[in-house]
Formats: sequence, structure tokens, C-alpha cells
Amino acid sequence: MPSMLMDKGYTDFARLFEVDQFPAFFIISGKDNLKFRRVSSYPVNKTAGLRCDQRIKLTGYKTSKLYPETLRRVKYYDAEHQRIIVFLTNNFEINALTIAMLYKSRWQIELFFKWIKQHLRIKTFWGTSPNAVKTQIWIAVCTYLLIAYAKKQLKSGLTLYEITQILSVSAFDKTPINELLTNFSKNAEIKDIYNQLNLFEL
Repeated sequence: MPSMLMDKGYTDFARLFEVDQFPAFFIISGKDNLKFRRVSSYPVNKTAGLRCDQRIKLTGYKTSKLYPETLRRVKYYDAEHQRIIVFLTNNFEINALTIAMLYKSRWQIELFFKWIKQHLRIKTFWGTSPNAVKTQIWIAVCTYLLIAYAKKQLKSGLTLYEITQILSVSAFDKTPINELLTNFSKNAEIKDIYNQLNLFEL
């Protein structure tokens, strides 16, 4: 069954109900001011960080109409960050601890995409299919690793970002990469490289 892991900023109960009817399951972080009625409770292992596992019904004027079915509410204590997190899901099959761990994995995925934006210079995806996205990411990762390997082998004092800038403007240069990076002065301004194609002196 397809699944969705979302932050509480995406609490759109109308859309969540569409997900439920698809059918698919979702896990979101619940808001503190959520209005609900407890229908039933299930036993939890508090030594694992769980605080409660409930079946609830939304009682808010709008939310009760947007999502008329029951939801599962799991409260979990995150010892690492010393905070209580509440999860809402439509999945009543998996155990409560798995729900908490799945949501925690979402943060690792976000950190990975943040790293991609900062280091792999992927500003847009050329294709939107799963294969196209994976291919572009793997090409970018391989390029990054090759640059990191070249930096280590040449014992260059340049940063990976600086090496990337040099290579990006030297794509058609026949100079071997070891000479290109070795002869480049660390004290030279990287920004000067961009001036080589200026048509006018400003």
C-alpha cells in the first residue's frame, strides 16, 4: 500500500481523506490544538518511548466534516531531543513504535535532499519519472565523488566548491586536471574566472 509521511504544515484533512480513500496510508505530525474525541485506547510499551496509542474521532466543526473516519493517534517521547511528538495516521495495522520510526526516517530524507541542494548543484530535474530523477542524482553523486577523490589525490588546498567552479569554466580546456588544479593559485579570486567572457569593462 502506498504511504505518505508529512510534516504538520501539511495538515489538509480534505486531502488526507482522499489519500485514505485511494487507498493509501499517511503519517503526519499532529497539531497541539487538534480537537478530537477518544474512541478507544491500546496498550503501549512506555519503555520504548511510547506514551499512548488511541483511536480518535475529530470533533472540530470543519475537520469532522473533512475527515469523517476515525484516526489513529500515537504519542511518542523523543529522548534524543527531549520532546513529545504526536502522530496521526490512518494505518491501524502496524505497531505504534513503527509509526514513530517511519516518521523519524522522514527527517533523514529531508537532510539528504538538503545535502543534495548544497553539494550536488542540482537546481532542477531534467525529467520527472522515477528513473530520470534517480539517474540525475546518481550522476551528480558520482561527479561529486570524483571531484573529492581528485582533491584528495592531488592534496589540493582548494575546497570542493572552488574545484567545482574551476572545472565548470574549464569544460573545454585540454589542460589535464592535475595541472589545472595544481597551477591554480589558492589566493586567486574565483570570481575573476567569470570575468573572462565579459564583453565590456564595467
